[in-house]
Amino acid sequence: MIDDRPVLLETRGHSLHITLNRPRAINALTHTMVRLIDEALTAAERDGTVTSVVLTGAGERGLCAGGDIRALHDDTRAGGRASLDFWRDEYRLNARIARFPKPYVALMDGIVMGGGVGVSAHGSLRIVTERSRVAMPETAIGFVPDVGGTHLLAAAPGELGTHLALTGRSVGAADALLCGLADHYVPTRRLPELTEALAVSVTADEVERTVRRFAEEPPAGEPGEPGEPGVLAAQRDWIDACYATDSVEEIVRRLEDTAVPAAADVVAELGGRSPLALKVTLAAVRRAAPLGSLEAALDQEFRVSARIREEPDFVEGVRARIIDKDGSPQWKPATLAEVDDSTVARFFAPLGPDEPELGLAPGATATGTA
Repeated sequence: MIDDRPVLLETRGHSLHITLNRPRAINALTHTMVRLIDEALTAAERDGTVTSVVLTGAGERGLCAGGDIRALHDDTRAGGRASLDFWRDEYRLNARIARFPKPYVALMDGIVMGGGVGVSAHGSLRIVTERSRVAMPETAIGFVPDVGGTHLLAAAPGELGTHLALTGRSVGAADALLCGLADHYVPTRRLPELTEALAVSVTADEVERTVRRFAEEPPAGEPGEPGEPGVLAAQRDWIDACYATDSVEEIVRRLEDTAVPAAADVVAELGGRSPLALKVTLAAVRRAAPLGSLEAALDQEFRVSARIREEPDFVEGVRARIIDKDGSPQWKPATLAEVDDSTVARFFAPLGPDEPELGLAPGATATGTA
């Protein structure tokens, strides 16, 4: 009999395994799943026999493709507030994962995007494989990186995080490690053996030593293929030079002037992204860097998410990319020149009674206190 519960829990020795269980949707997160993960973490934190939490995804396609975009789209079109409630709890869960007191081992095998990054890349031990494809692809649907993505990308070396935030490109294992989105590479075939070893690791130090014992150097990959391992290290020079500005228009101009074929590909990609999302995303990454904490970045992201859902680009982007799949979103505004600085600044202003207050005291959870 197929178990259709969206989150499966299993204690294996000293490890609590949390399995995201919506394989047909590449384990896309729902509000119910966020709450169930939070409850599982509360139980694991209180259970003295549990020394690690292991996060996995059901099926063969990936850990998690993100939040349930279709549900967020439908709620936004209907003028509802369910999206705000979902983000509030999701972002609190992201913060909780980052400060979880026991080793949180995320097996980032296969597709890991958007909300999938939020439940994995803030963990203490983040493992990628040769199948990993990690991305924050929000600008393609008229949205902005969230779930702490701006915090992570702002901390990436040079301008690599800016590049990934604006383009939404996926990266393989080596580039995820380079950008600080993961800690270790373990081949997919060795994950079952690793999880068995974690089950008998009785202290946090043993858990870390176990992961390191299985870790290997990632494959080199083929230069020039976006998303393949090892691409970004070879592209640092032109990426850093082109993205070292606070203007999207200037980034595009520098990319156009760079005699590198890969840069021309980026220009074409950015031309298909929401101009509003591009400008707000660049501002969000730049503002995240000096905030100093994940919680502060999540607060900022909540304000941006709450406001950008009110713009037509989010609904239109989801329609074009996910629902109708015609690949031809009609962005409003249609050009970068139409998005001025005052428009961008509005997305970062306080929300009044809807302020997120995600910078919770240690021990607080999405549903109360631990």
